[in-house]
Amino acid sequence: MSTTKEILSAAADRAPEEAYAGAVTCQEAYDLIRQDPQAKLIDVRTSAERDWVGRAAIPPEQHGAVQWSLYPGGAPNPDFLAQLEAVANKDDVLLFLCRSGVRSRHAARAATEAGYHHSYDILEGFEGDKDADGHRKTVGGWCKHGLPWVGA
Repeated sequence: MSTTKEILSAAADRAPEEAYAGAVTCQEAYDLIRQDPQAKLIDVRTSAERDWVGRAAIPPEQHGAVQWSLYPGGAPNPDFLAQLEAVANKDDVLLFLCRSGVRSRHAARAATEAGYHHSYDILEGFEGDKDADGHRKTVGGWCKHGLPWVGA
């Protein structure tokens, strides 16, 4: 297992033009959670996704849930930053997770712009992209990589 410093250095190399601190793999995110009590996984999927699909099984004090978009309808969450402030501190290492790695990039960027300078996107997300048959959890993502999660 890589050290926190090694993981964050590799993540910074994956940052898109300094829009946020960097991007971590699912395994790196899990390793950071285990090594750094200041690290928090921020699940930006909708409440419905977490309820129906499952969520990462990590310590509750290192987990936050803040929807990037609202269900139903998918409208942007107007209270995203206020809700983030309720679950995270600006000095925390924030690891943003969504279904496949798109909303988490937007969330990491928005958090960075709001002063959360240790914001990271988790590549591949919780379920990853769809396979040739249209199924998720088979190509990439937290679940595919065998990291702990609990079902709905």
